Amino acid sequence: MSLLLFFFLWLAGSVVGFFSGLLGIGGGILMFPLLLYLPPLLGLDGIGVKNITGLTMTQGFFSSLSAMFFYKKHNLVNKPLVVTLGLSLFVSSLAGSFASKLVADRHLLLIFGALAFIAAVMMLIPRSYAADDLTEDRVFFNKPLAVIIGVSIGSLIGLVGQGGAFIIIPIMLYVLKVPLRVTLGSTLAIGLFSSSAGLIGKISTGQVPFLTAAPLLLGAMPAAQFGSFIGRKTKTHYLRWLLALIIIATAVKIWSDIMK
Repeated sequence: MSLLLFFFLWLAGSVVGFFSGLLGIGGGILMFPLLLYLPPLLGLDGIGVKNITGLTMTQGFFSSLSAMFFYKKHNLVNKPLVVTLGLSLFVSSLAGSFASKLVADRHLLLIFGALAFIAAVMMLIPRSYAADDLTEDRVFFNKPLAVIIGVSIGSLIGLVGQGGAFIIIPIMLYVLKVPLRVTLGSTLAIGLFSSSAGLIGKISTGQVPFLTAAPLLLGAMPAAQFGSFIGRKTKTHYLRWLLALIIIATAVKIWSDIMK
């Protein structure tokens, strides 16, 4: 591995890890386009889409694990929500990750683009911020609906190699009506279910280049802790609009490339 490639991967991991902690996302929606579009611009060899999905799943798992401990310390991880939604996501995401080996790269991009578009539209829906600072012990949700959601979107998450936070967060905010800070903390824990399922599938089908993943993780894990600290100090309406901006920008870029 060249020094330039190592530095690029470390920097990409650090940037995405920071936003993972800040916004409660595994970071796949950022990591995917970074690994897809930037290496050729820097004169590096391109990374195949299937390997990128494996790398994003690996980075997402370890960034989520690192940041989750910070949110749990501040009582922002709702265990019933994590178990209910997380287990249903795990099963369906595992099936999707195994099936991804049989799906063409273009179709994977189409699915990713569709999920990003749906998430972007949801994040633009007006909402109240009044309850956003509640701790997890004051949060209630519809458990059967959470299971249906997990089963429905889990297979698509597994296909595209995502922990799924970019679509899970809007659903938790607007469908399950969970306060934003608990949504972010719980999403990190939920992401461990879906990303671990996807990671098993990606590793078993040879879609994770371990040498390439190492510098990603060296940057991502400490940066996720720092991002969590900054997120705790940031007003929730800023976090919501930053997340919306990231999702929208990614959806626009992916669909512009697909349409070409």
